[in-house]
Amino acid sequence: MASSKRPNPDRPWRSASALPLRPAREHESPYATLTGRIPLTKPSPAIPGEPYRPKAFNGEAVPFAVTSFREGHDRIGVHLRLHSPSGDESLHRVTPLENGLDRWTTSVALLEDGLWTFRFEAFGDDFLTWQHAADVKIAAGVDIDLMREMGALLLEGAAAEKDRSAAERRTLIGAAATLRDARVGTEGALAVVRDPALAGFFADRPVMSIASTGPMLELLVERERAGVGAWYEFFPRSEGAKRFKDGRVKAGNLRTARARIPAVRDMGFDVLYVPPVHPIGTTNRKGRNNTLTAEPGDPGSPYGIGSPDGGHDAVSPELGSMADFRAFVRAAAENGLEVALDLALNASPDHPWVVDHPEWFVTLPDGSIAYAENPPKKYQDIYPVYFDNDPAGVYAEVLRVVRHWIAQGVTIFRVDNPHTKPLEFWEWLIATVNAERPDIVFLAEAFSRPEVMQTLAKAGFQQSYSYYTWRNTKAELEEFFTSISTETADFMRPNLFVNTHDILTEYLQFGGRAAYAIRAALAATAAPTWGVYAGYELFENVARPGSEENIDNEKYEIKVRDWTGAEARGDSLAPWLRRLNEIRRDHPALRQLRNLTIHWSDDDAILVYAKHLPAALSPTGRADTIIVVANTDPHSVRQTMVHLDTEVWGVAAGDPFEVEDLVTGARWTWSDHNFVRLDAFTDPVHILHVKETR
Repeated sequence: MASSKRPNPDRPWRSASALPLRPAREHESPYATLTGRIPLTKPSPAIPGEPYRPKAFNGEAVPFAVTSFREGHDRIGVHLRLHSPSGDESLHRVTPLENGLDRWTTSVALLEDGLWTFRFEAFGDDFLTWQHAADVKIAAGVDIDLMREMGALLLEGAAAEKDRSAAERRTLIGAAATLRDARVGTEGALAVVRDPALAGFFADRPVMSIASTGPMLELLVERERAGVGAWYEFFPRSEGAKRFKDGRVKAGNLRTARARIPAVRDMGFDVLYVPPVHPIGTTNRKGRNNTLTAEPGDPGSPYGIGSPDGGHDAVSPELGSMADFRAFVRAAAENGLEVALDLALNASPDHPWVVDHPEWFVTLPDGSIAYAENPPKKYQDIYPVYFDNDPAGVYAEVLRVVRHWIAQGVTIFRVDNPHTKPLEFWEWLIATVNAERPDIVFLAEAFSRPEVMQTLAKAGFQQSYSYYTWRNTKAELEEFFTSISTETADFMRPNLFVNTHDILTEYLQFGGRAAYAIRAALAATAAPTWGVYAGYELFENVARPGSEENIDNEKYEIKVRDWTGAEARGDSLAPWLRRLNEIRRDHPALRQLRNLTIHWSDDDAILVYAKHLPAALSPTGRADTIIVVANTDPHSVRQTMVHLDTEVWGVAAGDPFEVEDLVTGARWTWSDHNFVRLDAFTDPVHILHVKETR
């Protein structure tokens, strides 16, 4: 069983708001009420109205927030108390957003896998209350002596606290004496009130009069790969395939496919995803382009799983043996790649399940078994598994299959069409597997309605396909990127695949090479997880007429590709993919989900966004800011002004700062308003690194 290890055993978190640990102070009320003395409402991360836990991934900078207020004008403070899975406790100061909505927030990077607990604590902040009143009244000549004496008493009381240092206590006592000294005039008294050093003492160790404690909440932190990674998909049977002069094709296999692994590594990918490797049925086998009749030599769809050679726990003899599969997984690991295997609960008519467990399928009135359908489409080579005749039997068998592949070294499962199976099944399966192996990751390939996709994520899927594939305009992308980084980030992690073996969008069909470069750059920079299906780097953009699918779909035939020759001729996008993954590796801001902010341009095709990670939350200890400016129209040259909210990364409006284009190496001095020119045919995207942010 995998174990959770802290990268830093002394501090399983990074935060700019950490405080000396103090016990919680609770207000004792004689009355039973739902609201505490100081209300604490709408805590997050959370999934309101749902029974599911919010989640994060190891190293993610998680924004914790709560709404809190009190009656009158007295000031309050809010703390976040965190408990790590191994028992470490930490206290963090939560700051108000100052937007009139009583919302308080702080961000903490969580560095330990497992179940964290947290709660918010609100308190009457006696120093801030006095400081505000004294600043206003003394300056106005109102209640001067009273304000000075109240301050002196407050400072003396704080100096008596044993957890303050001797130097701090001396400073507090000296400030109290200054307030009481009649020889010190108004300006001297105001200097004490406004002294930032005193304010710092009370920020770390506030003096509290009343307090409320919110409920204990949970947050599941999963391993980094659950939220961060670059995926590459290929069909092993196409890797190493050869075409003879007479047109015949010799398929590749798991052994020849190993030779492709170093190239995938060199492009900077972390996860190698392969479609099902199981035996393929011959009954109703599909031919090229999904035709109903297979010709001799047609390999069939790997999703038509099962033959006399075995089912979901077997390797197709055409690909090799189980030993070959294990060697493939080992070779990937030696190259720094994890293998993701398709989990497709489909059975061909030749699957052993059909004979041994006909109750696991739907039998029609004429006695035949129902094919898979997506009306008007029919998949005659596939029987979908039916769960309700023998749920215990189906559950146990799928769990056995998953455990079997985990034993072969698989750590990630790309689940095919999970929205066509019962939600409770996935919740049970993922919980059962993760209880044994918390490191196992499940990706939901569910292009479905928003509620379906989101609930699958809430129920346990660590990653999800998304609508990115069909979000192409500036307005669509602004809305989509805002949604994934804020609205759904507490439970859903999108994997921004640019294409799949089933999807070739019109944008790619008709956008030319520029479209391929643009879509890859956006996917690689907007979310911490993205993916590419093989052939993308060769600009394979010819669709089957009337569809959003490649003609000569690889699901139904062997592809013979000349990767090396294409790159040597300059006909490959591989150098661009390699550079994008290098940039992701070098810049931790791009390995975060929740830190994206949309900025502005005067052109309806120029998209602008930034990702900022403060130094206190960064694994490097240095701030990291990336600005992306992209021409979303692959057919044009655009020039416009872009407008930035530079205060997001700590630069005052109007102040200059230096940027470097991480693609071209060009350097410019920018401010909050800048001219850009983006030629979709040569330089469609700026990926800019802001120098020296905080």
